[in-house]
Amino acid sequence: MAAAATRASGATAEARGTEVLDQIRSAGLRWVELFYTDLLGGYNHIHLPADTVEPEMFSSGIPKLDGSSVRGFREIYESDMILLPDPSTMGIVPWGADHGGTARFICDVLVGASKEPYSHDPRGIARRTGEVLASAGYDRSYWGPEIEFFVFDSVKLIPSADSVRDAWGGAGYLIESREAPWQANDGHWAIRFKEGYHRAGPADHLEGMRSEMCNILADNFHIRMDAHHHEVATAGQSEINIRFDDLVPSADHVQDVRYVIKNVARQHGKVATFMPKPVFGDNGIGMHMNQSLWTGGVPAFFDANDAYAEVSQTCRYYVGGLLEHSRALCAITNPTTNSYRRLVPGYEAPVFIAWSRSNRSANVRIPFYHRGRPEAKRIEYRTPDSAANIYLTEAALALAGLDGIRRKIEPPPPVDHDIYKLSPTRRRELGVRELPGSLGEALECLSSDDGFLRGVFDSSVLEMWHELKREEQLQLNLRPHPFEFYRYLDV
Repeated sequence: MAAAATRASGATAEARGTEVLDQIRSAGLRWVELFYTDLLGGYNHIHLPADTVEPEMFSSGIPKLDGSSVRGFREIYESDMILLPDPSTMGIVPWGADHGGTARFICDVLVGASKEPYSHDPRGIARRTGEVLASAGYDRSYWGPEIEFFVFDSVKLIPSADSVRDAWGGAGYLIESREAPWQANDGHWAIRFKEGYHRAGPADHLEGMRSEMCNILADNFHIRMDAHHHEVATAGQSEINIRFDDLVPSADHVQDVRYVIKNVARQHGKVATFMPKPVFGDNGIGMHMNQSLWTGGVPAFFDANDAYAEVSQTCRYYVGGLLEHSRALCAITNPTTNSYRRLVPGYEAPVFIAWSRSNRSANVRIPFYHRGRPEAKRIEYRTPDSAANIYLTEAALALAGLDGIRRKIEPPPPVDHDIYKLSPTRRRELGVRELPGSLGEALECLSSDDGFLRGVFDSSVLEMWHELKREEQLQLNLRPHPFEFYRYLDV
């Protein structure tokens, strides 16, 4: 039965491959671009001449990957790997048409020879998570990430890049933005700190660029768009919202959004970044994760009889799992040393572990715009930032929530207060804990609480993650910070 199912799946993939290749040839495209994601979330690619791609490659894969050269993948003695393009992900890259035009596919990563799914492939981890949810009775899960980013006119490293790399003589940086109040704006409107939310033009000088990004995503990558707007911070902080989708397609869309944002900004002579906290004194960028589970077309998070927020007991248990594992989750959802510059009080980032309806000071929020809308019932997990690997983030959140359902973890009472203004004593009385204060602390939390990930996250994946991330923390700790000179030079 399994072999028959595999053959049927391969035949289906080849049939769909034939369809998309016909589209590529009728459009006169000369190149096929294969994308895959490394363990740290980077988008990597290779170009193939379109006339060399055959339908069977969509079922057997393409042996074009040296896994030893990819972050978080394989050793040099086991490096032969295969890219398996997903025909449902075909998009048309709008730039480079003068070089012959390019069709783009997102790939899964397979182990050479055996052609087994590779355990370190983030897309494969997300796919396995979807299977675990289905086996638990939740045949659909919907995900709606809110993607925040900055677009700067330029970022200059001081002194030269060679000196910065080793930091022998110190280093600094200069952010240039025509919106920013710290520089001459040449007739452009400046946006003061924390006053950028939904600002209109001419203060929001990026509205046209964001529309261009969204048009490309809709027209060329077939992503349904929800909205775009200027976010709270100055210096070009923006947000693009895409329509919710299943777990793996949603993560694919986020990778495409990041890819398009960076490339369109570059074409305009600007720099787009997903660095969580690039600007001192203003808000950082998060990636709030809206999520819901469904069973047989019925939303599992809704209960019209719940007086508080119309949430079901299943939803409460899911929230309980997220709260239980919030500190460990940070090692994945907030994966850089810079992530913890954002997770500080005063800048709208969720520092405290709590849940509530309509309360953005809690890290788990139940949006509550309407009553009696079961299809709209969801939770918003506000901790992640845009530097996170989206596949690993969605997978880890789903597994944490599922652990809450399985173990029937009842969350503490909701906190309907501005948690930032509560005293430490009052927070303790309410059972409010704090998120980790550094990447190193988050990794320690994950080390002591990773059981909910086991079975989907291979042990070698977690070991590699710890190795890569502890090295990042070490490299930061080795180097003096510019502010330390201001603070300590006269000691």
